[in-house]
Amino acid sequence: MPEAGALSALAFDFGLRRIGVAVGQSITGSATPAGLINAQDGEPDWLAVDRLIQEWRPDLLVVGLPYTMDGSEQEISHRVRCFTSDLAQRYPQPVHTVDERLSSHEAQARLRELRQQGRRRIRRGDVDCAAACVILESWFHTHSNHATLKPA
Repeated sequence: MPEAGALSALAFDFGLRRIGVAVGQSITGSATPAGLINAQDGEPDWLAVDRLIQEWRPDLLVVGLPYTMDGSEQEISHRVRCFTSDLAQRYPQPVHTVDERLSSHEAQARLRELRQQGRRRIRRGDVDCAAACVILESWFHTHSNHATLKPA
């Protein structure tokens, strides 16, 4: 059981071919890349998800839900909701969604900065994982003073 108020989480940046994953914890509100899950037309490699859940043993799961700039849902939003529902049925952890508007842009900006500091070339998968970090950090920031951060 985590310390009072300390929660670990896995976040997912859903894509039809790749799903970026990040792990983080509520005390620092920070996240780090945890890997990529391959998907075929939006159907994730559930064995890979199982392995990540077993490895990290998160208290909760967070999924980025894409919206357009005017606040309406995107075409892929329905697929993300299906993925979120599948997570909730497969795993005992609570599953939350967070508005992921501009998370990929923020992720690309972070990676550009790392590249300017001498890091290797940035790959597509790096953006997906960095976007998952942005999603999780956004969720922690939004919920930092709420009861949702108290362990059950």
